[in-house]
Amino acid sequence: MRKSIFTVFSFMYAWAHSLVAAAVEQPSPSPAQVPIWPSTPPDAQPAPGPQTDWTNIVRPTLTVYAPQRENTGVAVVVFPGGGFEGLAIKAEGTEVCDWLTSKGITCVLLRYRVPSLPYDWHCKCRPDNRTTPTLALEDAQRTMGLLRHDAAKWHVDPHKIGVLGFSAGGYLVAEISTRHENRLYTPVDAADEMSCRPDFAVAVYPGHLWVDSKAKAYGLNPNVPVNHQTPPTFLVQAENDNVDNVNHSIAYYLALKDAGVPVEMHLYAQGGHAFGLRPSELPISHWPALVEQWLHTIGVLSHQEGGILTP
Repeated sequence: MRKSIFTVFSFMYAWAHSLVAAAVEQPSPSPAQVPIWPSTPPDAQPAPGPQTDWTNIVRPTLTVYAPQRENTGVAVVVFPGGGFEGLAIKAEGTEVCDWLTSKGITCVLLRYRVPSLPYDWHCKCRPDNRTTPTLALEDAQRTMGLLRHDAAKWHVDPHKIGVLGFSAGGYLVAEISTRHENRLYTPVDAADEMSCRPDFAVAVYPGHLWVDSKAKAYGLNPNVPVNHQTPPTFLVQAENDNVDNVNHSIAYYLALKDAGVPVEMHLYAQGGHAFGLRPSELPISHWPALVEQWLHTIGVLSHQEGGILTP
């Protein structure tokens, strides 16, 4: 009898302990995802399956993460990578927001539409983006307008809103940096009257920028027409990236330099693709600190005291 009571007690203790541990380990709830379009998005297309947090997204959303420390007034819209087929929503999304908000920067995570036609990187049949709307770029333009329109609501400086993207998201960074003068859709409200030009841009292992041709060693994709109005840009990539050749960053860097756009590029021998922010023994994992320094050099962040970034 005593053994049975002891067994029941042990089971109840273990069960209660597991509940406490689960409660402790449970992450804090994320802010709500807010639809960026008031109704059906423009050029809406059906998805091949049900929408999830990372794929088959037909109703794009933004999620605003407030600074964890003193608010600098700076905001960054994050574009996760995923080849325009899905979104690396954690490694290139929520983890990025954890880093930015720890530095006093508001992070806006955009879940843009994927799969996103006419993006098809598996063939050479991609239409000309200048005449064919692109869903992800429409979502990016809309998000920039919304953020500026509601800047007071989110406690951000409308003149210090940048973009940061990885891989395919890095290409989206280049697109919105160079194609911000004209909306790809019919304006729907006052937010679309705001400028969608980023104040600064960060592209991490971007793809789809380099065009290999006999005429020019580092030809740039004509769908990213760089000019002097392209915002200051930071580029980082590994030379052994076997998904997106390092030439993509080089081609974009050269175009920016030739246009007189302030640009900083960091190339590393090792790192591969999709290294994100996760620490490693490789020097490339220190790129977030370089971005912080760069934001000071271009005047987005003016000084740093006690480890807290302040405007």
